[in-house]
Amino acid sequence: MVTSIQISEELQKELISRKFFKKETYEEVIWDLVEDSQELSEQTKREIAQARAEIEAGKSHTLAQVKKELGL
Repeated sequence: MVTSIQISEELQKELISRKFFKKETYEEVIWDLVEDSQELSEQTKREIAQARAEIEAGKSHTLAQVKKELGL
């Protein structure tokens, strides 16, 4: 169901300033804001913890190292 809402000019200006690209809709901007405020899932939290552990264990490479290995 599609609906319309009324917003102040101030809020409209704020939404415009948060657009990543000119043709992005207000709905897309609002969904981005909603997503940013949601808590991470348990799976995402586990994956972040695992990635941090791998970094601490030295199982990562810096961008400079990768470029050197690739000859870039």
